[in-house]
Amino acid sequence: MLLVVTYSRAARQTLRNVCNAHEESVVRRLGRAAMFEESAMGAFLGLRLREKHGADVQLERTVPFNEFETVGEEVRSAAAAYESREHPSTPYAKFAAGTDHPSPDALRGRDLTEDGRD
Repeated sequence: MLLVVTYSRAARQTLRNVCNAHEESVVRRLGRAAMFEESAMGAFLGLRLREKHGADVQLERTVPFNEFETVGEEVRSAAAAYESREHPSTPYAKFAAGTDHPSPDALRGRDLTEDGRD
């Protein structure tokens, strides 16, 4: 998919107009951003926006996030356990302390490309 992010009022208005006129190419609208299908039309629309608004438009090519290929079991189980915690107001650092779950610092310092499947 192609992610288009706008940084000015004029670029956001043009993005809205483009999305309304080309709904078949829009995967998702996100306010000041939109995701276009990865097609020549999606690329054309994104490039057109950037041509018109310059640096006020950022284009990125994205790939779907597959948690089972990208993130190890340790991180997935920590996220599931944290969301199932007994007290919803407990911060993650306190929740993870004294458990096998990774600390916030360990998570911050670990690149997803290093994580992979455990």
